[in-house]
Amino acid sequence: MRRIAAHYLFSRGEVIPRPVVECDSEGVITKVEQWERLDNLAATEFYAGALTAGFVNAHCHLELSYLHGAIEPKTGFGGFARAIGMVRNNYSSQQRQQALAAASARMWAEGVEAVADIINDDSSLEHKSQSPIRYRNFAELFGLNTPAEAMNHLLSAPNTTLTPHSTYSLQSATFAAAATADTLSIHFMESPDEEALYRGEGSLAAWYARMGWECDFIHYGSPAARLVGQVASDKKLLLIHCCCMTDADMELLSHHFSTPPTFVLCPQSNDYISGLRPPVELLLRHGAHVAVGTDSLASNGNLSIVEELKLLPEVPLAKGLEWASWGGAKALGLESELGSIEVGKRPGIVLIEGVENRNGELRLTPTAHTRRLV
Repeated sequence: MRRIAAHYLFSRGEVIPRPVVECDSEGVITKVEQWERLDNLAATEFYAGALTAGFVNAHCHLELSYLHGAIEPKTGFGGFARAIGMVRNNYSSQQRQQALAAASARMWAEGVEAVADIINDDSSLEHKSQSPIRYRNFAELFGLNTPAEAMNHLLSAPNTTLTPHSTYSLQSATFAAAATADTLSIHFMESPDEEALYRGEGSLAAWYARMGWECDFIHYGSPAARLVGQVASDKKLLLIHCCCMTDADMELLSHHFSTPPTFVLCPQSNDYISGLRPPVELLLRHGAHVAVGTDSLASNGNLSIVEELKLLPEVPLAKGLEWASWGGAKALGLESELGSIEVGKRPGIVLIEGVENRNGELRLTPTAHTRRLV
């Protein structure tokens, strides 16, 4: 049995001062209390900082870890996509394996308990089968000329389902074939060019025209309308990035889906690629269900959840940590096991060092970091 105490505990949007968390040898929470005096904490580990449940990285491309530092920042959406195509064949299988294993190990050490991971091949599957992290794989269909069966060979892997890449990169029949799983992870409104495509404008439309490709889906009128038109209302959606989403998009999606979509924010990746920011004010105003992801090391300097939260200073820390733990767990159907410090759960226990009380408001310092305790 372990007893762990700290200055604060964050769980499901609440802040508990002076927490004492007890867990058994398997990491199952057996008791949550509060301490009154430090000198009464016999057989208790005390840490100067805040405790939280293990994080859920709700959007990652672990297999792209070998591209760390290989692509220039601020090239824009089109420039980033072109750069990946130019450099991705410059690395050996050994380099790719070493990079993804190192990235996964660091996520675990920093407190990530589960990951919604996008896969385009089988290169990460062997590592994941041995990792303590719970990986949910989304085999992503991508490309206007891609057949629906392109990813079928990956679907026998554990915890793996098919998903469309986005609302702009698949023709209608392929998109429909990829949208049959109960839970889908779809890149959504990362760039203004996504909506412009439906008007025949912008860089995506120009690129497709140069290639001689025609889109059979622009009659839907917008990315959000395409989701409503092609995805059944009972599906659970993880919508990734959402930088250019509007109130009208939010209302259209909310009215269609019986389970509200989860909007997954990856602010470091957005800043790296385009300098755009996620629509935090809109999401807070609508009381949206939100989770946090890191995207890949191709578009991020790290896979740290706390570094993502540092780029969301307008979000109260308790809310941000709720998004980073409970929000992701609920999106993946793991909320009964992960995402909050509650008796009977085994969510992992993470220490955040570098939380300051500034005029009664708890905030992350610039040097704040995390490490796994349980």
